[in-house]
Amino acid sequence: MNPIVRSGAAARAGALLILVGPLVSWGAEFITAAAWQDPPYSPLYNWVSHLGLTGPPQNAFGQVANSPLGAVMDTGWVIYGTLLITGAFLVFDPRKGARPIIIVTLAVLAGAGVALVGIVQGSNANVDNGLIALHTYGAQGVMLAGNIMAIAVGASGTRIGLTRRRSIASITAGTAGLTAFPLFMTDVLTGWMWNIGLFERAVIYPIMIGHALLGSSVAAAQRHRATHPPTHTLYRTSRELRRYT
Repeated sequence: MNPIVRSGAAARAGALLILVGPLVSWGAEFITAAAWQDPPYSPLYNWVSHLGLTGPPQNAFGQVANSPLGAVMDTGWVIYGTLLITGAFLVFDPRKGARPIIIVTLAVLAGAGVALVGIVQGSNANVDNGLIALHTYGAQGVMLAGNIMAIAVGASGTRIGLTRRRSIASITAGTAGLTAFPLFMTDVLTGWMWNIGLFERAVIYPIMIGHALLGSSVAAAQRHRATHPPTHTLYRTSRELRRYT
């Protein structure tokens, strides 16, 4: 099958950016959650986006929000989105047909969504001024586009450089995230709000896992390609050398 990714330094750099993005976000989440001690942050109960609330403590969306390092989480999300978009443009070659174009489009939607969550907080002030709509669009955009992207990447695994197992893992992750999305929305819209953090992470973490799989797989494939060039290329090169000596 014809590859849909670029080769060389650009692809290797892009793969690294895609891999680093979710790692930065996870690191920011761990640091921010650890700093939230009054009351202690619960990853199952509390909203993920509440980690990014800056300013004084407030009661937002039915929960007490007190994130001393909210700016760290917001920065992590913006970096994640930026790295994802940049990395996707570096890795995928749109000249190879519809598949890379679709994947890059999904990466842009997911990256813009997660960055928007960091830029526009889910605060009471933004509820009052109407900007909460941007936060909501960003959150739901990354939830849908990110999981669909994981499925699309898995379905094109051999063209990208994923092994069969990693392709299946990417498809499984995206499917799990999409399955959890309506459960999360039902929990929200009914006002039940039972373990909202659990349902939210069930949608978000598969996306991050998918990006980590994509970035690490492309990086490994590019490294292998650099150290083990195709046999026909070596044959052609040696033949040309003999021709001019």
